[in-house]
Amino acid sequence: MSDLEGKKNEILSAFQFRHATKEFDPDKKISDADFQYIIETGRLSPSSFGFEPWKFVMVQNKDIRAKLAEYASGARKQLPTASHFMIILSRLPKDMVAGSDYIRRMMVDVQQLSPETVQGKQAVYDHFLKTGFAIEDDPRVMFEWACRQTYLALGNMMTAAAMIGIDSCPIEGFNREKISDVLVAEGIMDPEHYGVSVMAAFGYRLHDPAEKTRRCAQEVVAWVE
Repeated sequence: MSDLEGKKNEILSAFQFRHATKEFDPDKKISDADFQYIIETGRLSPSSFGFEPWKFVMVQNKDIRAKLAEYASGARKQLPTASHFMIILSRLPKDMVAGSDYIRRMMVDVQQLSPETVQGKQAVYDHFLKTGFAIEDDPRVMFEWACRQTYLALGNMMTAAAMIGIDSCPIEGFNREKISDVLVAEGIMDPEHYGVSVMAAFGYRLHDPAEKTRRCAQEVVAWVE
């Protein structure tokens, strides 16, 4: 078997291994080095125009986890047992419009674009928001569009974790308003710039999962030639 084929098999094995872990072994903890690797795959993930609308908040405090559990029915087992619990925040619409300070800082300070390129990219992005996807007039759609990008980072982190035998679970079963209230009250989230996108738990499974089931490739793939 070639190195390339071996790598393909390794990646597919990781996808077979990964499942939405509902309960973790509370006695098993992810090492700092392994979790930094997982976070780095999130940080390096793609986003629309490269504007990275995310923030990864790690909630390790048991008291705060307990407060979150009151409003997160989908995380009742994961919150007390996961080695690492992540809440992914997403930038609010006012930060994601073409003329915002955040977008300009991303282009100038992070992407290090020339003034001419900044001007051109800003115009293209503005057109995209107003005409291409035509989402700027609806704040809810704008926010959900930014949230969708955080799922790209989350998917990469879950796959990266599975590649080294670490379990995970994406979580949407929560009251967004109540969870936001907890995060704001605890000084974790600035409500002027961020909203809650999605949660994720990481650790090591307590129970073996059921066999993975998926539709066959013929049902989910269409070729247009």
